[in-house]
Amino acid sequence: QPEDIAAAVAYLCSNEARYVTNQRITVSGGGF
Repeated sequence: QPEDIAAAVAYLCSNEARYVTNQRITVSGGGF
């Protein structure tokens, strides 16, 4: 869903994500 992607993007643009580097973030809606 677009809301799930938006939440991940908002986190990555925030100061809390400043130490996140070289990561693959999968937005799957809770699925495996």
